[in-house]
Amino acid sequence: MHPLQCVLQAQRCLRWGPLASVSWLLLRTCRAHSGVCSSACPSPERRQEDGVWKDFSSRLATGPPFQHFLRSASVPQEKPSTPDVEDPPPYLTVDDLLGRQRKVYLETYGCQMNVNDTEIAWSILQKSGYLRTSNLQEADVVLLVTCSIREKAEQTIWNRLHQLKSLKSKRLRSQVPLRIGILGCMAERLKEEILNREKMVDILAGPDAYRDLPRLLAVAESGQQAANVLLSLDETYADVVPVQMRPSATSAFVSIMRGCDNMCSYCIVPFTRGRERSRPVSSILEEVRKLSEQGLKEVTLLGQNVNSFRDSSEVQFNNAVSTNLSRGFSTNYKAKQGGLRFAYLLDQVSRIDPEMRIRFTSPHPKDFPDEVLQLIHERDNICKQIHLPAQSGSSRVLEAMRRGYSREAYVELIHHIRESIPGVSLSSDFIAGFCGETEEDHLQTVSLLQEVQYNMGFLFAYSMRQKTRAYHRLKDDIPEEVKLRRLEELITVFREEATKANKTFVGCTQLVLVEGLSKRSATDLYGRNDGNLKVIFPDVEMEDVTNSGLRVQAQPGDYVLVKVRGLPWWQSG
Repeated sequence: MHPLQCVLQAQRCLRWGPLASVSWLLLRTCRAHSGVCSSACPSPERRQEDGVWKDFSSRLATGPPFQHFLRSASVPQEKPSTPDVEDPPPYLTVDDLLGRQRKVYLETYGCQMNVNDTEIAWSILQKSGYLRTSNLQEADVVLLVTCSIREKAEQTIWNRLHQLKSLKSKRLRSQVPLRIGILGCMAERLKEEILNREKMVDILAGPDAYRDLPRLLAVAESGQQAANVLLSLDETYADVVPVQMRPSATSAFVSIMRGCDNMCSYCIVPFTRGRERSRPVSSILEEVRKLSEQGLKEVTLLGQNVNSFRDSSEVQFNNAVSTNLSRGFSTNYKAKQGGLRFAYLLDQVSRIDPEMRIRFTSPHPKDFPDEVLQLIHERDNICKQIHLPAQSGSSRVLEAMRRGYSREAYVELIHHIRESIPGVSLSSDFIAGFCGETEEDHLQTVSLLQEVQYNMGFLFAYSMRQKTRAYHRLKDDIPEEVKLRRLEELITVFREEATKANKTFVGCTQLVLVEGLSKRSATDLYGRNDGNLKVIFPDVEMEDVTNSGLRVQAQPGDYVLVKVRGLPWWQSG
């Protein structure tokens, strides 16, 4: 096909920018740290006089035993004509759990895991008889899937709730009352604070409580607030088939594990998403097969620490083989043994469809044994792009962050990856202004950016989070203006070095997966190359290499060969 003039863009995100997952009737006030909310508890005398409370108590006494809530999850059976709902708790009926075609509006904030969580939540609600709408004005239920990684992310949600307050207050009496819910990490971190601060919020659901959404909404219909923010040791939603939010999408996220055990001192994730647990390999492979059958051309395997995947569901694989870590790296937890590891999963996923690209995120540098690197090198459909979060270039700061490696070990891993996978594209995360970071520490991070020359980068100013080790043991002693100045310096250096790294693509032909029309021009298309760099090119007729002599226009999901002619303005020198 004829070479096409295009622009290669480096994606960037540079600015600061257990028991059982079932709770009982959750009303107004929250018991601290219980993860379960209930109505403001009346005094014993009041309880004896309150007929409603007596009625509820009697129903509670005749309710299901504790074992009822530990029943194993099973794959829901499809019912073509009626919504699929689980057995209701004793204070609700089956009809209470039905959506009755009420319309749900979903907004997603934060990482790719939240995108996947949105698809899981919608799958559960859809089976209960809810409808989805993209029009906020006609919604009966508004659900915000939230992020809590930084203060700014949470402030975005508070601002959005303020906007939704007027929408709720203007709701006509003739309409079904508008219900608003907070889902995900912010609900898990703040719990009752959200209900107390914003009376307009009707439900809270943590990342492990999405199966409970029909019940929470049923309780909210009685005018009470409801919450389930219990974390689980085993919930992976393995039997829930996510519903794609964009039917025309060419790619999909597949969650393979949830939670994180690394306990880095700055990170809130272990407290909002719980301990690490992995899905059975069989359920992951089945989901990827279905996506391939639907015609999708790319899947991204997701996890908070995706390459620490360990499926222990098959007893025959629970041997005493220890985990292989990257050379010079350590963990903050006792070494784990046995189970099917990430290399096995990646191998099996890549065999399903040779024409389907495979990516994964977000990994930890400690979990890159040689077998993973060799597999990436050998398989054409496993993208030659690795995200390798460094966070800092200073060994002293890395120790304070509890990252489990030194700068020297990290740089050695970079060299080893580039030797093992020629032409690999690298991206990373960096935090500016972590607790106790000196100017010398900052300059070491600058020098790491210069030494490695990443193709993409995600850089942020440090935002202390409650519950983390840093919050309890370290001091957030870097002034905000210093954090922002250091961040700007890191961004400048990153751009300079990314320009040098990405100039190697100029003049080269790249295989690009078309995603759709460019936002910059109605006459251009865009897609991504193997290294996950965005490529913009003209929407013109081109030769179909599978049918000689036929000229066609590229469509989303097509692979096209594009010759790179230049870089975006901030990379053009």
